[in-house]
Amino acid sequence: MQTRVLKLAGVHNFRDYGGYAAADGARIKPGLLWRSAQHGEASDQDLADMQALGIKTVVDLRGPSEREATPCRRHPDFAAEVLFHPDETAGLALHTEAADGVMTAAEARAAMQRLYEGIPFRENLSFMLRQYFEVLRRAEGPSLVHCVAGKDRTGFAVALAQHVLGVSRDDILADYVLTNQAGNIEARIAAGATQIRARHGSISDDTIRTLMGVEADYIVTAFDRAAERYGSLDSYLAGALGVDAAVRDDLRRAYLEP
Repeated sequence: MQTRVLKLAGVHNFRDYGGYAAADGARIKPGLLWRSAQHGEASDQDLADMQALGIKTVVDLRGPSEREATPCRRHPDFAAEVLFHPDETAGLALHTEAADGVMTAAEARAAMQRLYEGIPFRENLSFMLRQYFEVLRRAEGPSLVHCVAGKDRTGFAVALAQHVLGVSRDDILADYVLTNQAGNIEARIAAGATQIRARHGSISDDTIRTLMGVEADYIVTAFDRAAERYGSLDSYLAGALGVDAAVRDDLRRAYLEP
């Protein structure tokens, strides 16, 4: 974790999801595939550290209401292409949506599980996932994908990309749950608590922690539902997101090294 997480003061869960063992004994090149939460509270030093990564394209999975509520701060020399959808991709961040009507951690966990059952089939999010894979296929330099907390929509996008590159299911899940350790966890929970309680009222600390964390079963659920509808996860990627065998081969050539 220490080698892949970029420790920033105001941007949570900023990390490189490369470096894992992948297809045919290869490994994902480091320094090209980045993920994070939103950048609205980025410090000036955070902006300088991110600028130094040379990121060429940012794929923002948030909808317009989320972008307007928390605009990303940018370095003065920021020149990356930023892609986003003009309509809502989730209505609310999934952890905020899941908070509706829940009173306990168990209810929060069940609500998150239900949302992950549908995450592969959210039309506007799928559009952005297609855009993300096209960015990756262009391979014009380092890229970044993010949403609000960098854990649900972003986590699903990253898990799919790692699957396409041939990362093992165990490593995909390990990288996904790394969200629970990466960055300033207490600050992220506190920020989430403020947003959730402002919308849904008094919710216990344990419930907030569940909503702001991730569990491996969430991604397993999303992968399983996609495979059930399309016959396999690879068929989902090809049919729903346009990531067929040719795209997969292009991505592996671009991002894998011996």
